[in-house]
Amino acid sequence: MIERLSEARLGALPSIVARPAYDRAAVGIGVVHLGVGAFHRAHQAVVFDDALAAGDLRWGVLGASLRSSGVRDQLNPQDGLYTLVVRDGAEEHLRVIGAGRGVLVGPEDPAALVAAMARPDVHIVTLTVTEKGYRLDPATGDLRFDDADVAADLADIDAPRTAPGFIVAALRARKAAGLKPFTVISCDNLPHNGKRIRAGVIAMARRIDPSLAHWIEVEGAFPQTMIDRIVPATTADDIAGLAVRLDVIDQGMVKAEPFTQWVIEDWFAGERPDFPSLGVQLTDAVEPWENAKLRLLNGAHSAIAYLGALSGYEHVHEAVAVPAFRAYVEALWDEAQTTLNPPQGLDIPTYRDALMARFSNAALMHRTRQIAMDGSQKLPQRLLAGAAERLAAGQGIKALALGVAAWMKWQSGVTEGGEVFIVDDPLAAKTAERLEGVDDDPSRVLALLGLSEVFPTRLADDNRFAVAVTDAYLSLSRNGAVEAARLAVE
Repeated sequence: MIERLSEARLGALPSIVARPAYDRAAVGIGVVHLGVGAFHRAHQAVVFDDALAAGDLRWGVLGASLRSSGVRDQLNPQDGLYTLVVRDGAEEHLRVIGAGRGVLVGPEDPAALVAAMARPDVHIVTLTVTEKGYRLDPATGDLRFDDADVAADLADIDAPRTAPGFIVAALRARKAAGLKPFTVISCDNLPHNGKRIRAGVIAMARRIDPSLAHWIEVEGAFPQTMIDRIVPATTADDIAGLAVRLDVIDQGMVKAEPFTQWVIEDWFAGERPDFPSLGVQLTDAVEPWENAKLRLLNGAHSAIAYLGALSGYEHVHEAVAVPAFRAYVEALWDEAQTTLNPPQGLDIPTYRDALMARFSNAALMHRTRQIAMDGSQKLPQRLLAGAAERLAAGQGIKALALGVAAWMKWQSGVTEGGEVFIVDDPLAAKTAERLEGVDDDPSRVLALLGLSEVFPTRLADDNRFAVAVTDAYLSLSRNGAVEAARLAVE
């Protein structure tokens, strides 16, 4: 029987895989990460591993799951080790990441996680909990005090359930101990991520202890960030294939493209790694980088995911190989880039060429349905914000409208080929309720435009937007996704 990857097995790994060269026993815990998914393991954890490899052994990462024990059960039996598989066409590079110092499961022992975050040597708390993990009202950005878990945190902050709750509880413990706050770095792919988590934390702290909220406001740091790397979901076949090559089973492996980028606002409450030497860009203005990524990379990713999946294409590279879809992506970028204020150092034509090459990387096997998940949380910043700006400027939104219409079409739960699927979205029940018994296409569009959690009133009430999306939806119904895409670029 093949053994699991572990510290004891590192020396026996074949030469094709890079291994940690530093003394893992001497690594401290300087970072706690909330939400230890594949993206964190393929992105931020790699940067901290680079810091360890450079000789700064303060930056080991203690992971925490706020939901289930799945990642803990993957990584803890492997001494926190896992393999990063970087794929680019026929090339593949393997590297064992050693920065992980274990994974806690918040619901099992919330006090243990709070205590870990309150340790004096922890200077940074990062998080990837997705948009819904912030517990904010999408329309106002305010903390949802009607959320059951938020209410439970306010009733007993010593046993928190939410990401804002754990941060508040740990900061309260640090304040009581006379320690400085840690820096909270959101790594979620949404605009103003630092401002959002800061707003939620301070709102919760103010209900618990106004003096704590004031201390966080004055002493804390919640920098904005922009993060970028395509990290497809790991499959059972990926794990089995790696086991053949390494002669160990790695249940925690992740795969990614070669490209990686991390831009962080230069605002920290205390110590940090030498980020610039690790390839991380510190800046005073993250928003221009953020908007470029959200509206070009993420906007196109979402649109092509819905169009591709509706027409039966399982992977992104397969979809963009279709001439009509490829031309549509370019048209979407033509519209979106007019809403951008590119930062110095970002050449948009070069960026677009690089994005198309990344989308076309067949080795990633990036599933369209993975990108389609949680679309109601992603649509506002990826497609709607740009559409609103173009309409305000008197410009057309034909390509952007098709992306929105494709999301609407996806809510029906049926592909063009008749395959029935489950819509994986936190608002799926609401969209299904709105569509129930509504048979004609224009009425279905209007029903979904009334979803205030997704569509701002000023946009939903704009007749130009409603007409453009309805026309795109009708085109999808009459012509199918491929032809609708072709017609959208005429």
